[in-house]
Amino acid sequence: MMGFLKLLVSFAPWLSFLIIAHGSLFRLQLGLCVALGLSILMGVLKLHRGIILWVGLAFFAAATVLVVVFKNMWTVQYMGVLANGSLALGTWAGIAIGKPFTADYARDHTDPSLWNSPLFMRTNNIIASVWGGAFTCNALLAWLKMKQLFFSELTFELISYALLIGVAVFTQWYPAYLRRQRAASSAAA
Repeated sequence: MMGFLKLLVSFAPWLSFLIIAHGSLFRLQLGLCVALGLSILMGVLKLHRGIILWVGLAFFAAATVLVVVFKNMWTVQYMGVLANGSLALGTWAGIAIGKPFTADYARDHTDPSLWNSPLFMRTNNIIASVWGGAFTCNALLAWLKMKQLFFSELTFELISYALLIGVAVFTQWYPAYLRRQRAASSAAA
C-alpha cells in the first residue's frame, strides 16, 4: 500500500493536471499552473526526480507559457496528445539511455548493493516499458478523441484511466511476483 501511495505522489503534478484541466480554458490554465507549481515544489523537496521530473518541468513550463501567456489555441487543442506524448517520449528516452524512470523510485526500497544488478535494471526496464506503452497508447487515444474517431469521449476517458490504473497495479505486482519466484527457486534448491 505504501508503494502505491508513493507512486501516486510521484505523479501528483500529472494527476492534478488530469483532474483540474478540463472543461474550460480557465481550468486548463489553472491545471497547468498548479502542475507546474507542484513539479517545482516536488523537485525542490526531492519527492519527484529523474527524467519524469524533467519531462514534467519542461512540459508544464512550456505549456503554461504557451497557454496562459500567449493563449496558443493549437497547444490547447493538442494538449492531451502533447501531455501523454511528453510522458511517453521521456519514458522511452530514459529506457534508451539506460535510466528507466522507475529505477529512481525503486531505489527507495532496494538495497544499494542491487542497484546496478542486471535483474534490478531488467525489472525497471520492463516496468518502465509498460508505462511507456500506456503513455503511448494514451497519446494515441487523445489524438483519436480530438479527431472524434471511433468512440465517445467517455469511452476514451475510461480506456485511458483503465490503462493507467492497470499499469499502476502492474508496477506494484511485478516486483512482488519476482520476489516470490526467487524465493520459490531458492526453496526448491
